[in-house]
Amino acid sequence: MAMKRLSQAGFGVIGFGRVEGTAHTIQITSNLEAVQDVDTITMYMRAKHQREFLPQLLALKPRRVIFNPGAEFQESYAAWESAGAEVLEACTLVMLATGTY
Repeated sequence: MAMKRLSQAGFGVIGFGRVEGTAHTIQITSNLEAVQDVDTITMYMRAKHQREFLPQLLALKPRRVIFNPGAEFQESYAAWESAGAEVLEACTLVMLATGTY
C-alpha cells in the first residue's frame, strides 16, 4: 500500500525484498547494487531480516530512513546516523496523509 500511495503522490519508488516480483505495478528487486540516488528508505522489513541487508542498505546513503510500526531496529539507528541519515520511527501512510512525508 505504501508503494502505491508514494507512487500516486509522484515519488519515484523502488521496491526491495527478499523475493522479486511486482506489487501495484511496481517492480520489486532483491538486488540493490544497481540502485542509485535514494532519498528515503521507508522500512517495513522486520529487524531480523534487516540485519542481513544492512550493509547494502547503508551503501545507498539515503537522506532519511523511516521505520514503520513493526520494523523498528533500534540497534541499527547509530549506524544510520553515522552514515548521515535522519532516523524516524513513523508511519509512511500517515505521513503521506498529513503532508509530513
